[in-house]
Amino acid sequence: QHLHSVAPAFSPYVPVSFLSYLAFVLLAATFGLAFYFTTLPKSTIPTREAVVAIVASTLGSFGVVALFCSVGVYV
Repeated sequence: QHLHSVAPAFSPYVPVSFLSYLAFVLLAATFGLAFYFTTLPKSTIPTREAVVAIVASTLGSFGVVALFCSVGVYV
């Protein structure tokens, strides 16, 4: 209990007021990459498509988490 009472309070790395802007940028990039993905020419070995899809998925997941946290749903 002593350690709990003397430990510093939690402070996030990213300020909460910045989360809505971060969510907007990440989700806008996700939609942009999704549009780019749909316009790529199809090839037999889809390496470029896979890279674009992985990047878009990663940006989208972080964007959704930032959006949830900015409205008060802490996940």
